[in-house]
Amino acid sequence: MLATTAITPDRGPGDRDRGDWAEWAAEIRRLAARRDAVILAHNYQPARIQDVADHVGDSLALSRIAAACDASTIVFAGVYFMAETAKILAPERTVLIPEPRAGCSLSDSITAPQLRAWKAEHPGAAVVAYVNTSAEVKAESDLCCTSANAVDIVDAIPAQQEVLFLPDQFLGAHVRRVTGRQNLHVWLGECHVHAGISPADLREKVAAQPEAELFIHPECGCTTAALWLAGTGDLPPGRTHVLSTGGMLDAAATTTAQTVLVATETGMLHQLRQANPRVSWEPVNARAECPYMKMTTPEVLTRCLRDGISEVVVAPDVARRARHAVDAMIAVGAPSLAGE
Repeated sequence: MLATTAITPDRGPGDRDRGDWAEWAAEIRRLAARRDAVILAHNYQPARIQDVADHVGDSLALSRIAAACDASTIVFAGVYFMAETAKILAPERTVLIPEPRAGCSLSDSITAPQLRAWKAEHPGAAVVAYVNTSAEVKAESDLCCTSANAVDIVDAIPAQQEVLFLPDQFLGAHVRRVTGRQNLHVWLGECHVHAGISPADLREKVAAQPEAELFIHPECGCTTAALWLAGTGDLPPGRTHVLSTGGMLDAAATTTAQTVLVATETGMLHQLRQANPRVSWEPVNARAECPYMKMTTPEVLTRCLRDGISEVVVAPDVARRARHAVDAMIAVGAPSLAGE
């Protein structure tokens, strides 16, 4: 993914800024080579961090890359639970996160003690945890899932068995709606950024651009309304798509729309514009920006590579049990592991 002359499309920097960027990118490559490090950047990271990374994608896909690569050090530019997942799948590697304070409101919406208490209320239930959870929560779960395969994972559980789905209420509602499963209990957690993309935002953008296609992430607060409006004809059903971030990139490559309205964190627009520059990619809510994702600045990434900070450590027993939940997801054989 390295492109030392890449520029964020809407920035338009001058020659001096372009030169500074190329110099910084070259320094990052030197530092990474010296540390034998591979740089992984999440789709929601700032554009310049994405452009200097070796790989850009969603958290699970990047963690699988971490497990398969030859580098001795993994630098995960994302939020903390993502770096934990990489450590779980690549326990023998050194995993660094440039900014250890980069948390996640969705992951933080449930703790391991809360999950244990919930399980006690529903003995025998299967626990399905979205990958956007801490290592401790994964360790208390039976299976993990992504937004791309959540429906397949839940469908693979015997119909008579209760399911505890956590932590995202909007993704959980989407899974319940698609599967028709009434014994699926959903934790009332949310990503504050995705939850803030409202039905009102969606209606306003669609009214202004009625011919546009819609790409909607299932964590968004507007997902249920969007599917209902598509069902009633108030939104174009053939042009309204609920997609994971990986699914958005796949669809971006083939869309023939002139304009696509995107309901997810705005960092995703950078990858979509690169995947299909002929399309006008516009956010449903331009304020949908995760402050935790944007904590990885060029200065922070430089410090991480130069000084080898900050290392992510997962207790061996927690890592073992969490790995079991991730492996159980893969064993189900769901068709896609495209991540969030």
